[in-house]
Formats: sequence, C-alpha cells, structure tokens
Amino acid sequence: MTQISVVGCGNMGGAFIKGLQESGEHTVTACDVDPDVLDAIAPYCDETTTELSVAAEAEVVVLAVKPDLVGAILPDLELDADQTLLSIAAGVPTDLLESETDARVVRIMPNLAAEYGMMAAAATESTVTDEVRAILDAVGEFVEVPEAQMDIATAVNGSGPAFVFYLINAMAKAGVDGGLSEADSRTLAAQTFKGAAETVLNSEKSIEDLIEAVCSPNGTTIEGMEVLWDSDVEAELGEAVAAAEERSKELARDADGE
Repeated sequence: MTQISVVGCGNMGGAFIKGLQESGEHTVTACDVDPDVLDAIAPYCDETTTELSVAAEAEVVVLAVKPDLVGAILPDLELDADQTLLSIAAGVPTDLLESETDARVVRIMPNLAAEYGMMAAAATESTVTDEVRAILDAVGEFVEVPEAQMDIATAVNGSGPAFVFYLINAMAKAGVDGGLSEADSRTLAAQTFKGAAETVLNSEKSIEDLIEAVCSPNGTTIEGMEVLWDSDVEAELGEAVAAAEERSKELARDADGE
C-alpha cells in the first residue's frame, strides 16, 4: 500500500481522501490546520494531523490547498527526492513548485467526483509515474497532457462539474414546470446525464452520431434539438470554459509574481 498524505482537506482534498479510502488500496493521512475539518474527515483516513512534519513522512504528499497558500506552505513541507508531491493547486505551474521542493512534482487537476471514484483528471504528462497512475486510477479516469494544456484542462474538468450541475438543474426545473415532482425530476435529469456520459465514454461513435441515434425523424428529440441548434447554448458554454481557463492563467501569473 502506498502511504499518502493530503495537505488541505477542504472540498477537493476531502473528496480525494474519501475516494482513496473507498478504493482500500492506500493508507491516508489527512493534514489541515482546522480541527473541525479533521474531525469531519477522520472516518475516511488512517490518521489526522495539524503538523506538516507528520504529513511530510508519506511517500506521496498531495497538496490540496488554495493557490495563494502554496508559497507559504511549501517551504515548511520538507520532502526528499525519493518522495512525490502531487499538486492540485489550480494555476500553479510545475516549475514554480519544483523550485520550492526536492520531491518529484506531478501537477494534476482532478474534480469533486473523486469522492465517488468517478473523477475526471488531467496530469502533466512528462512527470507522471506508475505510482501516481495507480493513485489516479483508484479515484476515476485521467488523461496526461502537456503542461501548456493544464489551464484548459482546469476549465474543462476542474470547473466543468459546476457547469454540468447548472445544466442538470435547468433540465430538472423544466421537468418540474411540466408537472414532475422535484425529487423525480432531479433523479431523471441527473441519471440521464450520468447515462449519457457513460455512453460517450464506452461508445466508439462520435458524439454527433450519438445525438443522431436519439433523434428519430419527426420524433420528440429532434424537436428539442432544433431549439438547441438554433440557440447560443454552445457558444455560451464555450465562453464559460474560456473564462475559467483565463482565470487559471491569471492564477499562474499571480503565483509567478509572488
């Protein structure tokens, strides 16, 4: 079993811990300055601590703090060359992290679905080891991309869940407006997104072909799709992704300026 510590146990760090615990393949230490946060995450890990020195004993240390805290924490997180620092800090580039630690640095951008083993993540391709691949495999799916693509990956899979939640909510509201109960409409909308996503991941067809397969001539789906094709939904969603990407780039510039 790989010894893993997670520094910063908020939403993303906590989701990562819960996903790792569910896999049963790793021993996990949770590190945070907030005792209440540690109390909440304690059932899902092997040990909790407020001391960075304790967290630094693990083979793999996951840095899951806000980007503006990285500069304050890394100098006190003493790691050796035989350890791995797995950074979740959005927008903080690998070279900056490497300048502050002796450990091997792997930058990743996961998302909250790690809690359920359904994470989508991007990792910097030149730095990923088999050890890191095993950790990521335990909590979902991942792709390896060049460092230059991490900002767009952050926008697509890191920020993406919020965009999908928004769309699920819109569909659920439409169901309620049509007479479904809130509970039934929420279930139908969410499961539809889940099933559609699994279909995309498991089918060899293009997404356009999958849309066509659902759109029977003169049927109900084609009527709805005509509305979407005539709308600005695709452009608006593209703008949302672009805005998130730009913010990731801003965080990188801020980090370089510290």
